[in-house]
Amino acid sequence: MVGITVPARIRSAAVVMGPAFVVAVAYVDPGNFATNMAGGATHGYLLLWVIVSASALAMFIQYQSAKLGIVTGRNLPELCREHYPRPVTKALWVQAELVAMATDLAEFVGAAVALNLLFGVPLLPAALITAVVSFGILALAPLRRRRFESVIIGLLAVVLGGFLYQTLHLGPLTGAAAGLVPGFAGVDSVLLATGMLGATVMPHVIYLHSALTQRHHSPSPDRQRGALRASRTDIVVALGIAGMVNVSMLVVAAGAFHQAGAPRESLEDMHSGLGQLLGPGAALAFALALLASGLAASSVGTYSGQVIMEGYLRRRIPLWLRRAVTMAPALAVLSFGVDPTKALVLSQVVLSFGIPFALVPLVLLTRRKDVMGAAANRRGVTAAGAAAALVISALNLFLLVRTVTG
Repeated sequence: MVGITVPARIRSAAVVMGPAFVVAVAYVDPGNFATNMAGGATHGYLLLWVIVSASALAMFIQYQSAKLGIVTGRNLPELCREHYPRPVTKALWVQAELVAMATDLAEFVGAAVALNLLFGVPLLPAALITAVVSFGILALAPLRRRRFESVIIGLLAVVLGGFLYQTLHLGPLTGAAAGLVPGFAGVDSVLLATGMLGATVMPHVIYLHSALTQRHHSPSPDRQRGALRASRTDIVVALGIAGMVNVSMLVVAAGAFHQAGAPRESLEDMHSGLGQLLGPGAALAFALALLASGLAASSVGTYSGQVIMEGYLRRRIPLWLRRAVTMAPALAVLSFGVDPTKALVLSQVVLSFGIPFALVPLVLLTRRKDVMGAAANRRGVTAAGAAAALVISALNLFLLVRTVTG
């Protein structure tokens, strides 16, 4: 009896595994390269606590999103449309689309820089190549979701391998533990911390995760509990890997650049600096990881945009058209010669401002018994979600005031 039950449970859990790995790609997109490595190069290990805290927060948020899809069989944009007034729904849709554009900006610019570093392709043609490749990956999503997930997981493995290689070449990490103590060093560190938060907790995948798990909805309470258990495992493993990659990004930049005095103003500087300080293998690993990150995240970003539009407006547009619209800001940035690294950092700040607009509806919906039934969140969980939204909003408001006042 035991020999039959255990494999059955494993097979049941395996069916639910995968969505969190798709989501995890967004947590290690090119925006993370820019913000995490800028943070490490400029401030050493000071902001390591931001990455660790943001990674834990991401697990909490993504589980709430996954839970919403499993329990209700609907995704977050669909439920917002059903339960909120039309003006609120439209406002949420507009800001979600702006977030999608900021996401694509980071991903296209990052992949274009990687192609330039690897093959010398000019940035604008490199962005167009990125569009073609990511569209090919995205074409797998509607009909071959498992294959799509497998491709995304493979690209995530390339990113992880690239940074493990670099970390192993650093040597002893003296002083890294001090970075786990919360603290800042001026407004510049707050700007970077906000960007790191925006790069780690991604609003577009808060919407997406509920869409990826809604296919596992079942009216059976036992099946729901099993799906939720498997989803928790999926999230802890996938986002744990993403957290390790983010920590590695900051650690590599802190160990290689903070005290070395090497140029570190751009991704190109960091690529060449890694080659000089850690060897050509480290530079190659960095560029390959950046390329894999950009290709995977751009596909996931467009997929998220489709979920957002269908849920809020009940309209579907061709993927090639959505890809063309959301990539326009990235092409404009590259056409006008804007510094790619600065554009990446600023895009992550924009993303951090979008987090509360996804998180607050998620917290409000998952606490409602008329939506979630017996799986509705208890007061403690709701309070934790509200506190997270409040902290993120307060940090963004502080950043806005300090930036405007100089």
